[in-house]
Amino acid sequence: MTNFDKILEVAQKRQGQSQPLKLQDSTVLLEQIKDREQDTRPLNSKHVESLAESIAVLGLIEPLVIDNKFRLLAGGHRLAAIRLLKEQQADKYLHQFPDNRIPIRMLPFDVEEDPDLALQVEIAENEQRRDYTPNEVKAIAERLRTAGFIDVKGRPKKGQKPLMPALGVVVGKNLRTVQRYFETNQNTNQEKSTTDVVLLKQALTKLKQWQQIEPKTPQEKALAKRLPELMSLIEEVLGNEK
Repeated sequence: MTNFDKILEVAQKRQGQSQPLKLQDSTVLLEQIKDREQDTRPLNSKHVESLAESIAVLGLIEPLVIDNKFRLLAGGHRLAAIRLLKEQQADKYLHQFPDNRIPIRMLPFDVEEDPDLALQVEIAENEQRRDYTPNEVKAIAERLRTAGFIDVKGRPKKGQKPLMPALGVVVGKNLRTVQRYFETNQNTNQEKSTTDVVLLKQALTKLKQWQQIEPKTPQEKALAKRLPELMSLIEEVLGNEK
């Protein structure tokens, strides 16, 4: 079941509907998409601007959701960001949306005939936001870095594009949550590194003890000849870990 399937399931259960709605994935001209008369989430201009910057780099990760009359059901900030991108950076807009066509998911009902279901779809989408895996978040971060976004501590200077806030906009998480993706990875790497050092030190100690024993078999004698080189490599690795 896809993420939006879950959204529909939640919305329909709240409305007491059992017949599943079928999604139609497609693209439509930007000008065909009509605004909602009422929006439960007022637009945040800063959020729209940040989203426009990320769409310029990544494209539209989550399609807009419309009814069968091309009225917007979910994605008000995304739609505003797309329009802003077209207005301010036409070249990037056309790169992400060739022929002026926007990815959408169309639901087979009319918002005017079933406004309650439309409201439930909007609310459910806000509640059932996709959870990105740490690897997906890191991949998105690398694409943003390639496009000029940077890690900034404190208030960014004029002209700088801070990475973490942009990443939070893309994945729909607050700044602290986004930072945890990277902190968890860092802690895991540190733990792995510590374990490796301990094992190598134990191995080096055992090899030094074995070196004190007189080799008897041809295989042991061959190993004794190569042992100094092996121990030297282990010591070199341990030196790099300091």
